[in-house]
Amino acid sequence: MQNSEALALTAALLAAAGDLTRRINDGVQARGFEVRPAHGFAFTRLAPDGATVTELAAHLGVTKQAASQLVDELVRKGYAERRPHPVDARARLVVLTEHGWECTRAAEEAAADAVRAWADVLGEGEVRVLCDRLARIAPYGPLRPTW
Repeated sequence: MQNSEALALTAALLAAAGDLTRRINDGVQARGFEVRPAHGFAFTRLAPDGATVTELAAHLGVTKQAASQLVDELVRKGYAERRPHPVDARARLVVLTEHGWECTRAAEEAAADAVRAWADVLGEGEVRVLCDRLARIAPYGPLRPTW
């Protein structure tokens, strides 16, 4: 692959990722949630079993102070809460509240809407192939709002 082709592919993938992020965020906001994309990236780390601020910072690729400010905002908006850590008395575990889980479900619906739009253009079979190919290239993420 020539450099110009690689650059075109890079631009297309970044444009698709940016458009997907925007569509999901717009869909979540249209469903009544006051969020921004950084919240969604944080939710992907908090959703399974919660996380400490340090773990969230590592996931997002930001400082602990920035992650702490994001957690403060999520707590203030009712999306997350701090709890005692089950095994580390010095740490606090940040977990999603029911409102946070509702927002997560709204994001899943918005993501499905966005992917359906891709299927309208490419067909469902091609979207499945695209998903398979992308999973082979980047099987585990990370999901970070970084460049």
